[in-house]
Amino acid sequence: MDFWFFLIQVLNGVQYGLLLFLVASGLTLIFGIMGIINLAHGSFYMLGAYVAYWLALKTGSLVAAVALSLPVSALVGYAIEAVLVRALYKRDHLDQVLLTYGLILVFNEGQKLIWGSDVHGVAVPELLNWSFRLTDNLNYPAYRLLISAVCAVVALGMWWMIAKTRFGMWVRAGAANREMVAALGIDVKLLFGLVFAIGAALAGLAGAIAAPVNSVYPGMGESVLILCFVVVVIGGVGSVKGAFLGAILIGLADTFGKVLLPDFASFSVYAVMAAVLLWKPRGLFA
Repeated sequence: MDFWFFLIQVLNGVQYGLLLFLVASGLTLIFGIMGIINLAHGSFYMLGAYVAYWLALKTGSLVAAVALSLPVSALVGYAIEAVLVRALYKRDHLDQVLLTYGLILVFNEGQKLIWGSDVHGVAVPELLNWSFRLTDNLNYPAYRLLISAVCAVVALGMWWMIAKTRFGMWVRAGAANREMVAALGIDVKLLFGLVFAIGAALAGLAGAIAAPVNSVYPGMGESVLILCFVVVVIGGVGSVKGAFLGAILIGLADTFGKVLLPDFASFSVYAVMAAVLLWKPRGLFA
């Protein structure tokens, strides 16, 4: 493996890891702060991808499609939290699992009714439909670098929001003691609804910007959900910093596993998780 080929795999692994972080960060916020096991979180990833595909056809602009898919995912997430999830905060985790698994089925059937069962492609914008020339035989697409850059900016924005803003202070306080937060006069229902909407929007954004790279197909949310749970377990439940590091580790493990050990590619991801849990049973930043 020469240097340039190794560099391409590192870039691919980081890009995939940053995409996983967008989805996993919302999942760890929802589970760590609200205590909700949301199996339907991957469905927002699928929703963002299909909305971006549909809007790109209507508007002819992927940028507009991605921008419009964000509020759609957030509004759907907020509505689901207000109508269905809110009643489960004090219920057993089994009830949460049953409800959110049912939501997966609803999302999948709704997707088939609206968009059908075909696999769709989304065209890369003409402005970004070019590649960096690394060697005579190796190029790297500019759009993949844009995905990494967008995800990195969103990650920095999340850190700033959680660590430096009053809203982030409320979120951290709600994770520690929601009863005390409510006693201080903060509307915990609204706070949790916004957290759920932000998590849905992040998953939708990941699906939208990944659509030109990964295509759009039925059931795409379930595969990414499994990896996101692995990321959350590695990073530590409720830790956005842990989700970031865990996502990068899984992205690199998955990419190099497919290159070096294609027959054991899926095993490489779980081997990383097992190694981390043997070292730190509660995750890196529990």
